[in-house]
Amino acid sequence: MPARYATLTAAITVLSLTTGLAPAAAVQQSDCTAAAHGHATCQAVTTPGPTAAPHGLTPADLRAAYQLPEGGAGVTVAVVDAGGNARAESDLATYRRQFGLPACGTADGCLRIVDQRGGTALPAPVPGGWPMEISLDLDAVSAACPRCHLLLVEADTSADTDLYTAEDTALRLGARLISNSWLSDVPDKPAEIDKHFAYSGVLFAFATGDEGYRQPGNYPASSPYTLAVGGTTLRRTPSGWAESAWSGAGSGCATGGPAPAWQTALTSACGGLRTSSDVSAVGDPATGLAVYNTATAHGWQVVGGTSLSTPLVTAMYALAGGVPPATERPAAYPYRHPGALTDVTSGSNGGCGAPLCQAGPGWDGPTGLGSPLGKGVTAFTP
Repeated sequence: MPARYATLTAAITVLSLTTGLAPAAAVQQSDCTAAAHGHATCQAVTTPGPTAAPHGLTPADLRAAYQLPEGGAGVTVAVVDAGGNARAESDLATYRRQFGLPACGTADGCLRIVDQRGGTALPAPVPGGWPMEISLDLDAVSAACPRCHLLLVEADTSADTDLYTAEDTALRLGARLISNSWLSDVPDKPAEIDKHFAYSGVLFAFATGDEGYRQPGNYPASSPYTLAVGGTTLRRTPSGWAESAWSGAGSGCATGGPAPAWQTALTSACGGLRTSSDVSAVGDPATGLAVYNTATAHGWQVVGGTSLSTPLVTAMYALAGGVPPATERPAAYPYRHPGALTDVTSGSNGGCGAPLCQAGPGWDGPTGLGSPLGKGVTAFTP
């Protein structure tokens, strides 16, 4: 049976109101319920109760940790999600005011929200964690690239067919940096789905998932045409910032088709098949981003997952140089500049050892080539 289930990969944790540092003691619960056949099942986990003030990483923290440069002015970063979020624009405005970021709304042309056809018939919310996912994606891109423009493409439902239509629409509307914090089962005929991503001059970044090592690796992150983004734990230390592999970060081998040319020279972990991840950024919800969302009555929350690392990395491409050249495969850039990334050498996401589960020197599954911690974003240049 062709794979038809898209999976949201946001892992959401509200931090304690008393300390602001450790996860709250309240019992976590999933917002997700079993979906009808052919529709999405999400993996969002929340601790009930909004906070009155933001906790977690701020835009200033990300700029300091990753030494992010100024840039990206006017460059469009698209995010593709399932269902609508009627509070997306107003919640984004609250987030940006809170942290002193430039205004970005539909009236000034900075934010554009469309349905999967590029029109204004915006869909109803998809039950579960998708409204939070939309808030996370918009806030994360804003945090890393405050001067970027934002394109939110809302698929009618979480069915694969709708999400891939939304991908095509983002491309048609001119986006060349497209972030996707969701995953699907591997299709029976990957080539028929890969065609949605097989474009030069376009970055399709996909989350690797939040369940650690899996075989086969999660799709579309395992497509040879996408950038697979893993996750790290990011912590402040007395000497600065440090990262280790997050235990939930996805990794794995594709089920068919060779690895892209830029990957085969660096790893044979999957016997010449496509291997994920490629790069990484913070994903651990225990060290996640402060996000504002009232669509599901949560207010301020700390949000993580590879749903966080994916829009962050996509925004870093915008900071690094904006729209990729039409003849380039931007997913290859980190492999050309591995020395511009910080090698994450500790932590694991499963019991399969190095390199697919255990972080270590060089490429590894949970973190790929590494993160831009302390290096800026020069790894994401042509």
